[in-house]
Amino acid sequence: MKILGIETSCDETAASVVEDGYRLLSNTVASSIDLHVKYGGVVPEIAARSHIEVMLPVIRQALDDASCKWDEIDAIGVTQGPGLGGSLLIGVMTARTLAIALGKPLYAINHVEAHVYANFLTVTALPGYKLRPEPPEFPMLAVIVSGGHSQLVLFRNHFDYTVLGQTRDDAIGEAFDKVAKMLGLPYPGGPSIAKTALKGNAQAFRLPKAKMDKYDFSFSGLKTAVLRLAQAQIGETFDFPSTKLPERLSAAQKADIAASFQHIAIATIIDKARLAYEEFSPKSVVVAGGVAASQELRRQLSAALPLPIAYPDPKLCTDNAAMVAALASFKAQLEQPEADPYALAIEPNLSM
Repeated sequence: MKILGIETSCDETAASVVEDGYRLLSNTVASSIDLHVKYGGVVPEIAARSHIEVMLPVIRQALDDASCKWDEIDAIGVTQGPGLGGSLLIGVMTARTLAIALGKPLYAINHVEAHVYANFLTVTALPGYKLRPEPPEFPMLAVIVSGGHSQLVLFRNHFDYTVLGQTRDDAIGEAFDKVAKMLGLPYPGGPSIAKTALKGNAQAFRLPKAKMDKYDFSFSGLKTAVLRLAQAQIGETFDFPSTKLPERLSAAQKADIAASFQHIAIATIIDKARLAYEEFSPKSVVVAGGVAASQELRRQLSAALPLPIAYPDPKLCTDNAAMVAALASFKAQLEQPEADPYALAIEPNLSM
């Protein structure tokens, strides 16, 4: 069974062909990130226009890379939400049109859930990929960390899961972006903070961990603590504007702040993941989402848990359509409900 996945939840236009839920045949991504860098974040209107321009070429490239023709595609999966409304609309309308015109089954996909399914991709002939050797076992603890989401989810089986906890304010990836902006580091913040942190001391400053309900997270207080720390480092008070911090902070100060922030932000996630592991004793633990590419997160998580963890290829951590096609494959195999191609609507605030 070959599934075409389409993903347009934010600034990446992506298409992929996945066979039987585990074999990656193609993974094409056209990012508009270069258009957003100067704004320090994604501009929804710019992202939507970019999707319109490249959607069809990206799909054609995905089919070509998979050496696949339309009559070999068994179904289409598309991200329904969550995400930017204008961006989601391009992908959903494209998938609906293709499903109607070609008579293909259509599956609506939750973007956050799809990130988890990047871990089920285990075989590919594509160059440059390092996939996990085998799929994760159930029960499975998923640590979902991205720009828009921070969640711990216990999967008892496919489509049978419980959200144990989630962020009550900023997601961890969003906090990375905001702290990077304070320090004058390029967008996106995660890779910039990680690179700068290599030159700093993670123990240079004591930053707080939020005390939340058992498995919930909060990063807004940590973000504010970093702001106050940066202001204090240059001898200014709380009313000093954050936009002027980068020109006053030294390179060494930026490196130490970045390292200290990165360490405590990730430790916040790891503490809750360890707690969930001890309570539920899952057979496997997976990480998913853009922050899953973080080497510091991988280091801390591997050190905290007693079982070996196979991490997804970094190219499958950021937004992509392979994860969408993988989840759609399992929906098709396990006879989950199809979407109506004449009525499927976007859900920008969709949750698990």
